[in-house]
Amino acid sequence: MAALLLHAWLGLVLLAAVAAGARADEVRRRTEEPEYRPDGLPERSIATALPGNGDLFGHRRWLAARGIYYNLWYRNDVLASTSGGSQREVINQGLLEPSLSVDLGQLAGLHGLRLYTNLFLIHNTGRIRRDLVGGVNTIAAIEAAPTVRLSELWLEQQLLGGLARFRAGQLAADADFFFAQAADIFLQTDWPTIAALNLPSGGPAYPLSTPGALLALDPEPGVTLQLGVYNGNPAGPGPGDEQRRNRHGLAFRVRDPALVLAELQLSANQAPGDTGLARTIKVGGWTHLGQFDHRRLAEDGGLLADPAGSGAPRRLRGSWGLYAVGEHQLYRKRGGDEESGVTAFGRASVAPSDRSTISLYLDGGVVFSGLVATRPRDRFGFSLIYARFSDAVRGFDRDRLAGAGAAVREFEMNLEVTYVAEVRPGFSLQPALTHVWRPGGDARREALVLGFRSYLQF
Repeated sequence: MAALLLHAWLGLVLLAAVAAGARADEVRRRTEEPEYRPDGLPERSIATALPGNGDLFGHRRWLAARGIYYNLWYRNDVLASTSGGSQREVINQGLLEPSLSVDLGQLAGLHGLRLYTNLFLIHNTGRIRRDLVGGVNTIAAIEAAPTVRLSELWLEQQLLGGLARFRAGQLAADADFFFAQAADIFLQTDWPTIAALNLPSGGPAYPLSTPGALLALDPEPGVTLQLGVYNGNPAGPGPGDEQRRNRHGLAFRVRDPALVLAELQLSANQAPGDTGLARTIKVGGWTHLGQFDHRRLAEDGGLLADPAGSGAPRRLRGSWGLYAVGEHQLYRKRGGDEESGVTAFGRASVAPSDRSTISLYLDGGVVFSGLVATRPRDRFGFSLIYARFSDAVRGFDRDRLAGAGAAVREFEMNLEVTYVAEVRPGFSLQPALTHVWRPGGDARREALVLGFRSYLQF
């Protein structure tokens, strides 16, 4: 199946190249779509270190002239659980991500229409959070079950002269909602724990995606409104690991109760030439139309932890969450862009206690970028994650204490300190240290993880 998926995706790339991308001036999705040069290379590409910019036969320039761009990322993590956690071990994990973007206006005269698709080729010798630490917060965001997986595949149409865009296909919500751009240097930056644990199958976020539609409106510079509607369970119901229930990203489920996300974004001093301190504020929320288990009460009105009870949880209709994201540049280098200098960021979110594993989520940090004249692309930062287990979960744990002696889960907190050193454009090395307090909410445990990431973009 993996080989079939890979061949099918490569066939789509070839078909697009022959029959049918994003121009550099289009709105970008986070860091997954880089700016492209006229020769088709990403702005920061290891290909510039190769003979002929890695394009000896000129195919990449030929494709770019027709609005067709491809990109290859590879991220590799070596991670060691050095103390605490459930066991001590060193693991290796990697993610190869090829992507294709096609400007169908430039290629076929379909003005404002764009095609995008990407694949995940994942390998590892274990999963640091699940297998070694036993926590709930992300430690290294590329952690996933080994497989070849179709991620996104969608068409996007610009509307109202570029003031609006409508996207439909297989989507991942974490690429468009609830993220802080400044936090992208951290290994633990990911779809927040409050969404990953509270939504069915973790929601449409790495490594899972699902059919959906997104409408975005930019009524004026610095203001964006987004509304996304997604199938509410990317893997479908069932026991075991949700990533194995939709192993190759080909489930294409459309009949599960919907997940709806909405977000308002306000930003300032983001354009080239701006000299003020860059800042962004986002407020948003989600609602899920499905049914959810009560985290403490049984359907018969008793306690789930009561061994004499039914053991079946009370069913509740729908769930929701609210969140806010803030980024503010504290210092901007003279002549620098919106990422240079010192930037602080934070995210906060709440969800209802009775049907949620996590009811309060906070994260934040500070990033120092390009402060050394001889290392203008290097970055350093630290970030914290705090996830508090809901009152219902803590109540369930206290109910179990009547005879089990188990710990009451209160919270889990992560600290990451990291440095990104660019060896040359498109190639960086990144040591990181992560300390986890109360992994899995267990007050009796702590864990320390040492990591080293290498990153290549071609």
